[in-house]
This record gives sequence, C-alpha cells and structure tokens, in this order.
Amino acid sequence: MTYALICASHNDEILNANLARSPMITEGRVPLHLQRGATSAAVAYNRAIDTTDADILIFAHHDVYLPRGWEDLLTRRLREVAAHDPNWALYGPFGVGLDASHIGPVWSSSIGLIVGRVPTTPAEVQSYDEMVIVMRRSAGLRFDEALPGWHMYGTDIVTTARTCGLHAYAGALPTIHNDRYHDHLRDDFVQCYTAMRHKWRDHLPLRTPIIKISKSGLHLYKNRWQDYRSEKFRANMSVGINHAPEYLASICGWSDLTASA
Repeated sequence: MTYALICASHNDEILNANLARSPMITEGRVPLHLQRGATSAAVAYNRAIDTTDADILIFAHHDVYLPRGWEDLLTRRLREVAAHDPNWALYGPFGVGLDASHIGPVWSSSIGLIVGRVPTTPAEVQSYDEMVIVMRRSAGLRFDEALPGWHMYGTDIVTTARTCGLHAYAGALPTIHNDRYHDHLRDDFVQCYTAMRHKWRDHLPLRTPIIKISKSGLHLYKNRWQDYRSEKFRANMSVGINHAPEYLASICGWSDLTASA
C-alpha cells in the first residue's frame, strides 16, 4: 500500500507546530500534499484526490500530530479491516459507532482528555471527527462540493459510502489532536448542520462527534444551550495548544507506536 498525507491548511504556524513535525513527514516516509486557498474542505480534498495517485489517502487537519510508527500501525489496522470486510472504504482514529458510542483513542487538547473506547476489532461507524479520515482510493468516493465550509464532511462521506453499499470503520490508532478550545458552535457550523439536515433527511437521525442531526433540528438549539451552560467547565478542562505534540504523545504513552505495529 502506498500512502499520501493530505492537509488543507491556512496557517503555517499551526501546521509547522503539529502535523509537519510528525516523524513520517520529517523522515520522508510519507509525502505531505498541502492544499491552499480552497473554499471548502470538499474542494480541497477532491483536488488532492485528482493530483495524487497513492492507494491510501490520509486527510488530516494541520493541528494533528501522528506519533512515530503511526503509518506502520495504520498498515496493520487496514489489513485487519480488509480481512474483516473487503468492502471497506474509509477508516479513522475517531468515529461514532452505529450504536452512537465514541471509538478512539485520541488525545484532544481542547478538553484535556483521551477520548473514545478502544475496540478489539474494527468498529463500523456512522461518522468521523474530521481531524483524520483515511480513504481507500479504489472505493471511488469523492467529497460533496455542494456541502459548504469545513464541518460535517466526515459524516457526509461516511453516509455517502454507506448508501453505496460500502463501509466505514474506526479502530485503535492513537493520534494527537492539539486543538484549541471552542466556546460555542458558530454560524459556519450551523450552516453545515442545516445543509446536512436537508441533504440526508431520509437517513436521519445521524450522530456526529459533536451533535445529533435530527429531522426537527432541535438538537442544534439544545447543544447551543448546553455549550452556554458548560462554557466555564469546558474552558477549565482545556490544556491550551502551547504544549509540544511530542510531549503530549509521551504523556499518553504514544511516543513510539512501532511496537504496536
């Protein structure tokens, strides 16, 4: 299997402090393909699909760090999922299972926790956190450029795959998400929520890592109210983004995943 690591970045400072420090990049084992100036995640990622030829496409946020040995562990996980289901199309380190459970493990700086249960076998999911999405090129999927902005494309691409008879999985692939704290859902998120609610109205409800997309749309207001009430508590949980990602990997016990691979 050949890999291409793809990132749509608008901030070199964040990129160079996180994703670009991943050993697979600094040591030249996996090429990094940057997309600049796209109007949406879908546009950026479809450009990358068209301009790369790797078997496996890894779409990653610029505030993600992939510890040493991550790509070798990914190879093992993809072999496991292929043995389990030859019809797999997508894989990720964090997703929402069909039973609505969170599948991980992933470190999140915004909440200061390792999140997600660790499955012993590949777990089928209905959505991903967009921080990392792995796609099998031969599945023939593309991102929907009619979907606005930079949110919920992880739920959209999984739902697209499932309607085509393909499957998406998550599993034990430890990853550092050095993300900043967000106090509430902003207007661009609401726009994406509304677009998804209309596009997939015959498939609702769908659960994303952040919110339930429901036919009524009332969960959007419920989440906004919960965010308001819990703002101080969540802010206190955040560890900020000033820690080196190598340090975060070390305190999680993930400095070197080679042994796991």
